[in-house]
Amino acid sequence: MASLVLKNRRTTLERGEKFTSEQYFTRANLRGRLFGPSCPVESLSYFLTPLRTSYEKAVKEEFKPVKVGASFGPTWWTSWFRVMVTIPTAWKGEEVHFVWESDGEALVWRNSIPVQGLTKEGEKISYILTEKLTDEDPHSLELYVELACNGLFGAGQGSMISPPDPNRSFTVHRAELVVFNRAVHELLIDFEILSDMAKLLGTDNQRSYQALYTANKMVNVCDVEDPSTFAKARRLAADFFQQQNGASQHTVHAMGHCHIDTAWLWPFEETIRKCARSWASALRLMEKNPNFIFACSQAQQLQWVKCWYPVLYTQLKEYAEKGQFVTVGGTWVEMDGNLPSGESMVRQFLQGQRFFQQEFGKYCCEFWLPDTFGYSAQLPQIMQGCGVTRFLTQKLSWNLVNEFPHHTFFWEGIDGSRVLTHFPPGNSYGLHGKVAELLDTVKNNKDKGRVNDSVFLFGFGDGGGGPTQNMLDRLQRLQNTDGLPRVKQSSPETFFSILEADTTMLCTWVGELFLELHNGTYTSQAKIKKGNRKCECILRSIEVVCSLASVQKDSFEYPSAQLQHLWRLLLLNQFHDVLPGSCIQSVVEDAMKFYEEIQSRGNELLKEAIQCLLGGSVQETGKNINVLNTLSWERTEVISMPRLEGDEVLALVKVPSVGFATVTNPLVPSHPVIVTSQGDGSVLMENGILKVVFDSLGRLTSVTHLLYKRETIPEGCHGNQFVLFDDIPLYWDAWDVMDYHLETRKPISELLKPLEIVCPGGVRGSVRHSIRISDTSKIRQEIILDACCPYIKFKTEVEWHETHKFLKVEFPTTVRSLNATYEIQFGHLQRPTHQNTSWDWARFEVWGHKWADLSEHGFGVALLNDCKYGYSVHRNVMTLSLLRAPKAPDATADMGHHQFTYALMPHAGSFQEANVIQFAYNINYPLHIVPAEPSVSASCFWSAFSIQSPAIILETIKQKPSLPSMPEYRSTWVSSFLGLQHGLDVGQGPALGSGESCQQLVEPLALGDGKLEVAGVDACLVLGCFDGSQARALAST
Repeated sequence: MASLVLKNRRTTLERGEKFTSEQYFTRANLRGRLFGPSCPVESLSYFLTPLRTSYEKAVKEEFKPVKVGASFGPTWWTSWFRVMVTIPTAWKGEEVHFVWESDGEALVWRNSIPVQGLTKEGEKISYILTEKLTDEDPHSLELYVELACNGLFGAGQGSMISPPDPNRSFTVHRAELVVFNRAVHELLIDFEILSDMAKLLGTDNQRSYQALYTANKMVNVCDVEDPSTFAKARRLAADFFQQQNGASQHTVHAMGHCHIDTAWLWPFEETIRKCARSWASALRLMEKNPNFIFACSQAQQLQWVKCWYPVLYTQLKEYAEKGQFVTVGGTWVEMDGNLPSGESMVRQFLQGQRFFQQEFGKYCCEFWLPDTFGYSAQLPQIMQGCGVTRFLTQKLSWNLVNEFPHHTFFWEGIDGSRVLTHFPPGNSYGLHGKVAELLDTVKNNKDKGRVNDSVFLFGFGDGGGGPTQNMLDRLQRLQNTDGLPRVKQSSPETFFSILEADTTMLCTWVGELFLELHNGTYTSQAKIKKGNRKCECILRSIEVVCSLASVQKDSFEYPSAQLQHLWRLLLLNQFHDVLPGSCIQSVVEDAMKFYEEIQSRGNELLKEAIQCLLGGSVQETGKNINVLNTLSWERTEVISMPRLEGDEVLALVKVPSVGFATVTNPLVPSHPVIVTSQGDGSVLMENGILKVVFDSLGRLTSVTHLLYKRETIPEGCHGNQFVLFDDIPLYWDAWDVMDYHLETRKPISELLKPLEIVCPGGVRGSVRHSIRISDTSKIRQEIILDACCPYIKFKTEVEWHETHKFLKVEFPTTVRSLNATYEIQFGHLQRPTHQNTSWDWARFEVWGHKWADLSEHGFGVALLNDCKYGYSVHRNVMTLSLLRAPKAPDATADMGHHQFTYALMPHAGSFQEANVIQFAYNINYPLHIVPAEPSVSASCFWSAFSIQSPAIILETIKQKPSLPSMPEYRSTWVSSFLGLQHGLDVGQGPALGSGESCQQLVEPLALGDGKLEVAGVDACLVLGCFDGSQARALAST
């Protein structure tokens, strides 16, 4: 009988789907033939441990018999299994798999080597024992399975991002040997692609019908009881797939990828095992698929694998030499793109690039940051300075308000540096090689007609897992199939080289890449934010003082190895789910331990260097003191001087740039601070620069700039007004603060202790007060005005026990400006204070570093801080974000006691003319006070460096590292920055030397005639120029 000609589209589609269904008709369809005969494992035994034990230790433990179906736990424990298997001789010629299905993440070990990661969530449940069993193959095998009692995404209780359930159990559902029918597998992939093309290409596309009818013919031909019919069905599919595209079709560059969060919903230690599971699986795919290319970032993760899995690491390096395992990114971790300091970002590249060069013989040319919550406008310059000219991310596809207008473009930073940038238009770094994803890649592309190539990153990610053979099989069939884009297995180098061959049509985006989501991460986990800022500051101070000490004393040994260790701990904590505060409680605890180690060991190194530099003992107390300044300008400040009696006395001192002063007699201020208590409970303070009035709640009712004769606080308004907001996001709790939270503003005005005078005047005036937030939360604050100081300082303590609340402090001002200025890495950025467009409105909560400024012509107000990053400036109100109270993924986030300092600085002129930048540094880098040797009786001063131009910040002074190979990257710096144009003077140091301009990776490069004379320091200097430029110099004796 003739076959039907007229076909119902729906029934024909569903016929093919049911023929391959995992749920329906599996006893009669093709899917039910994927696995042939099976047999149980010969024996299964286990031991359970709370530790992440090495293989060498695990195999020596006592294993107890266990059966399939048993459960193990609790969460974060590890169950090791010894599996004895015997392959039946009757399976000769068959492909034999060891199937393991469990709730946790498993790693198979064979002959002491990790060989395969297995997890149901990552679609990997079997390990191939042999692709074709022969008599020579071993039939009896001993395997070990290391089962982590956590899932691919941790162990959230109720939802993925909920805090982990500490008592979850994990069940082993299958452990057996099976015959795997490769021919059935190939047919299933064919059917899947044909079915997807039929459904997704649409009814107006004849290729859709061709796919539909090809699949239908294959069902007719294929007899599931007769494997000899499979070949004919496969030929039908092959004929279809071999119908090629035209020459104009878009090309997709497929790259295997496995984004592994260095810590997130699981602790740092579990990430080490995730790397092993994921990369062992990738190696098996590389063995089987010689065209498969796998891109891998994050030097820290590779360093972990090198230490914990040396054989696996050696195998990775072998495939790196073949070009299949490709290192990318150039940084130590995939760090947050907003909050780390400029020097921290440079060190990410320094440590990362050094590792990649030493271990894999090359530097990375592309910056790889697919999952970070926004990207600083300074990154293009930092990238260029580190020899990186290409950038890849996709995170802006998450924008909540505005759709970013490009996928391939030039990104230009604040100094004009540009990097070639690509956002994979599939809008993901974890694609699966499916038809829908390829179609979306073409459809989403915002730069059609400008470029005809794009990246396609495939593989399970975030929690690891990586690519699967199914993904590779799909992509292999779609290399050049009519109706879909071309697909080629490719590398970042190949892709970006194609883009670079013709960039004439590319657009340019200038400034930051602001993610319109996750802006709660500027504030969440305040203690992590504080730890980051304090550790960045202490590491800088250590390097400055150690550099000076190494010049002064030949016997002083610069602590290079110890500093590298501390820097790497800090860089690790800057991972994009740690520093932003979007991680579970155990990660926060680990991060705080790392900060404590940095500060504890760092303080020891600093004391040793100061003692060598200044003499005396840091434990001594006496009449005279040495005051050390690590910043590159002279400072006049009030300090607390220790005394023999054990008490302290306030003193006004002047300390030179990058040097010290021995103080025997403190300065007498030309205008002492006057503190006056007024009858209504308010207090007036004045220091000749500012006149400030506080009400009984500690709010500013008036701040007058005496020199400019300008009032800062609008009439009827209050500065230092604490406000509380409801803070309930749509889903991402620790990540997001939504615009609607602004509708819930509640001023805090309940007094606990009224304003009282603490310091009555002289060199310092201060008042103290306490206010109530709620029954469980309160604020205690000391407000300080020092002699000769242009800002009011607010030393704040908060006892914080809230749920989904957001604490901020507001300063309404008399300044009107269309833009506010915020400090970023090595520079500053302006953002609008209005909401004219959706792009403006989406920036209702923004990030900045040590200061933000609102200025009009001739006058402005700056808001400074010592550990905060969240800001908003709307119209004339400046707001600093202080504390949040999210409950996921850490239910205890931010609960407890907090200490921080912020300051308000009205100023005449621009923020540059008023030295706002320098005063913000002063707050973050307190003067170091060291008792002088008893023999010292007269005041003296010593300065290693001084800079006449306030536009230059001497950001870093460090010892030049010894690097074997120094590639000559194109310099982005201008040699004149290093000459007398910017007034770099030398202090009273020893014999002078000369230096060369160099790159951020501290690799010397001959450039121009600029010479830098320094005080004989064999060190690297980093000159941060706040006009949007930066210079680095290498000084050598």
